[in-house]
Amino acid sequence: METADVITPLVDDPFTFGRIAAANAVSDVYAMGARPVTAMNLVFFPACSLPGEVLREILAGGQSTLREAGVCLVGGHTVEDDELKYGLSVTGLVAPDAIIRNSTARPGDVLILTKPLGTGIISTAIKGEMATAEVIAEAVRWMTTLNRAAAELMAGCHASAATDVTGFGLFGHAAEMARGAGVTLRIDLAAVPLISGVTGLVADGMLPAGCYRNRDHYLPLLDGTHRDSDALLALFDPQTSGGLLIALAPEDADRFMTSADGLGIFARRIGDVLPLQAHFLEVP
Repeated sequence: METADVITPLVDDPFTFGRIAAANAVSDVYAMGARPVTAMNLVFFPACSLPGEVLREILAGGQSTLREAGVCLVGGHTVEDDELKYGLSVTGLVAPDAIIRNSTARPGDVLILTKPLGTGIISTAIKGEMATAEVIAEAVRWMTTLNRAAAELMAGCHASAATDVTGFGLFGHAAEMARGAGVTLRIDLAAVPLISGVTGLVADGMLPAGCYRNRDHYLPLLDGTHRDSDALLALFDPQTSGGLLIALAPEDADRFMTSADGLGIFARRIGDVLPLQAHFLEVP
């Protein structure tokens, strides 16, 4: 399989930006149960306004993440541009009968999320100089964490369906999963994990434009008593290098959670899959 992803900087440090961008790019491969094997750099660089050392640090950061993932960098392409952007094209391998799709969730499945939410909100707070060093460090830790271990575990536990949670937010990607399978996903709001500090940043108005766009687009697909609550905003937040949203049969979900706990993999049960209701998403 082939995939590509390019992002703009979320943090000031170029090496860290490179690490985040690479983790984000390989995530689509992991989400389908595949193993990333090769990658090519995709760079858009304002050479007139930034020194070459910045580019070297970005590429070094990306290479460090690829080494961690066991991926071979085989080339790339650099374009001079007014805005700095970096990402990768990634090739992954998976047997056709082992692909985990985002359109095959089944009624009765349990929903598991493997990273907390809030990276878009925190990135906005960084730009507004409203994020503390502790909040930034935690967000960076999650964005540079590969989905590799969680993906390997979900494949071993026979996941029914999966997607990575990125630019459309949790609700957006959950809606696409539900629509593809013709089911309704019921999300337990209280069970959805958030990065520390996100609730306060929402109250301070540190919301990216993408959060509002996601809400406007996906809110009509949502039913429940919390539709107009600010508590839902973080679930519309566009994520960078977010976790996996996985649907598993109850017995497989139990096995996943037990194994995740033993392996130190973050995982939270956040809902379940219902036969199709009036809406694709429910928040009771």
